[in-house]
Amino acid sequence: MMVEWWRDAVIYQIYPRSFQDSNGDGIGDLPGITRRLDHVAALGVDAIWLSPFFTSPQKDMGYDVSDYCDVDPLFGTLADFDAMVARAHQLGLKVIIDQVLSHSSDKHPWFQESRQSRDNPKADWYVWADPKPDGTPPNNWPSVFGGPAWEWEPRRRQYYLHNFLIEQPDLNLWNPDVQDALLKTMRFWLERGVDGFRLDTVNYYFHDDKLRDNPPNPDHKGPETYGFQRHVYSKNRPENIAFLKRMRALTDEYDARMMVGEVGDSGQSAIDIMAAYTAGSDRLHMCYSFEMLSPEFTAAHFRRCIEGVHKGAPDGHSCWSFSNHDVVRHVTRWSAHARDQDALARQSAAMLLSFPGTICLYQGEELGLTETTLVYEELTDPPALRFWPEVKGRDGCRTPMVWDASEPHAGFSTVKPWLPIKPEQAARAVAGQTANDSVLAAYRDTLAFRKSQPALRYGATTFLDLPEPILGFTRAHDGQRLTALFNLSPDPVALTVKDETALTGPSAATLSGERLDLPANGFAWLAGAPRLSV
Repeated sequence: MMVEWWRDAVIYQIYPRSFQDSNGDGIGDLPGITRRLDHVAALGVDAIWLSPFFTSPQKDMGYDVSDYCDVDPLFGTLADFDAMVARAHQLGLKVIIDQVLSHSSDKHPWFQESRQSRDNPKADWYVWADPKPDGTPPNNWPSVFGGPAWEWEPRRRQYYLHNFLIEQPDLNLWNPDVQDALLKTMRFWLERGVDGFRLDTVNYYFHDDKLRDNPPNPDHKGPETYGFQRHVYSKNRPENIAFLKRMRALTDEYDARMMVGEVGDSGQSAIDIMAAYTAGSDRLHMCYSFEMLSPEFTAAHFRRCIEGVHKGAPDGHSCWSFSNHDVVRHVTRWSAHARDQDALARQSAAMLLSFPGTICLYQGEELGLTETTLVYEELTDPPALRFWPEVKGRDGCRTPMVWDASEPHAGFSTVKPWLPIKPEQAARAVAGQTANDSVLAAYRDTLAFRKSQPALRYGATTFLDLPEPILGFTRAHDGQRLTALFNLSPDPVALTVKDETALTGPSAATLSGERLDLPANGFAWLAGAPRLSV
């Protein structure tokens, strides 16, 4: 039986405004992406995922959509999109695009009509509620970006819900007409040849219809206010699953299409949601959460994430990543666990590409890019602008891709980019990573190794009971067994290997007799499943 392409895929995330500027305005665009697809294909990945490029006021960098079926002029035209898809498919790359369905821009025609009165055709397309008798919002729900999740509209004398910015009103998916309209926009892109969707904030689609207050979260210690509550009523509602089934039925009308949902949650709740949303064959194809996008870097943590999803949904499917456009780049986030940045970058590639399920890489990860340090005057991200300096925001991981340090702005643009490119990042440009021991070479080698090993692509996973800081597991498929080992510390460790085995793949370790030496942030793949001890 043929395995669906997405089950073992490696997906490369492109942040369009930061990938390649083709028209000299300092902002990346679709023709720029098309120009650089050869680099992506040469890595050995299977697909690209594009963050939003739709028509938008850009209050939240495109995650505030004002037209779901067109390209924002910043990024080009529908013809540019079609040309990009054609080139990607020519190179053997699938194309996945973002879908931001929990909320729209306040400039969307739907909301412009809805906010006018309580009795117009779109009056119930967004989440509206009456104030309390004293005029305050209907409940205690907060916005992710700070302050209450409710904004007053004097024309209706009601509040509307916005889980994110004030300019991002939440759509009312309790209304079947809203569901139908959103499914119609998804069909538009399926007809244009996209191979899948990444679903932004997929657990926010439904809210509690009684608008009950969220309970407090006594464990919150962070600088932002959102974590002071357990969001049991403002998101993660069980009604979500019925809409996921409608979405799955739509994609199933087309050949070889997929959906991956972003679960905006953390802890055991995120693992449980991932399991629920991917159980069976009539919901999402896969989910990812922010669990591996956190500062935690222990063997127990990675094991808990993977085993938790597999236990909760044995027939479901997971998607894992270490970096994306919303979090500090992992080479910086985990720097306390390494003395050598390149060693950590190479180990991260080896570890992530050994995990079961689908894998996402974020642009620049293959170069070992670090988080860019910005000053306040360089910021564009709303949370950082509002809560600086305690909240640094997301700009540091969104600075432009670096192609050639000898060119102006590292080859990204001929003019000053929308976010600065600093020397630390420019020094890691693609053109300079030609050596066999470069981080870029390590990613290419590791991707090629994964693709050549059925056990890494499809194999069952069994974790080994080894002490911290060693993460170990076997992957087994159709008679092939591999053992993967990772030293998650800046100090060398040694293991005793009792059975005959051999190093395989691009390992960073030495095996001499029964002694396996893992250097700082070292890793190894061993043939078979030998007995190991420390």
